[in-house]
Amino acid sequence: MTDRNDDEARTVLFAATLKPYRSLSPRGFALLLMFIGGTCFASGLLFWSMGAWPIAGFFGLDILAIQIAFRLNYRAARACEIVEMTAHELLVRRIAANGRTQEFRFNPYWARLEVDRVPDWGITRMALTSHGKSLSIGGFLNPDDRESFANDFSDALAATRRA
Repeated sequence: MTDRNDDEARTVLFAATLKPYRSLSPRGFALLLMFIGGTCFASGLLFWSMGAWPIAGFFGLDILAIQIAFRLNYRAARACEIVEMTAHELLVRRIAANGRTQEFRFNPYWARLEVDRVPDWGITRMALTSHGKSLSIGGFLNPDDRESFANDFSDALAATRRA
């Protein structure tokens, strides 16, 4: 038989998964790469026909460099932060792009969300603080997403303290 307090302690009061935003979908990436590839191929043919054939090979290097840069960008987008709060624990789980996981635990009653704002820009930094420890969160979010998360999370922290 489970105790009612144990069930309440395990009930998730707030949960959020923070992920970096990428505006170009994989399909969009394929279309962009095809466009760049076509442009480089046509330019390479033009230089080849003018007798400057060594330049044509450099257009292939351009395509390779662009593809590598986008692949690294998409790999970095696999990183995320998972924030879960119960009545007795605030857990922040960081998952790096390579899959390495770190967990940080706070007492939600003592935890505070510190926010740095710039008037025309919005929130520039968010950090959880408690008992002299500080953990920066959501550094990869855009200002609108930071604002939304900060409002929702602050409301959840306040509700947990009142309960």
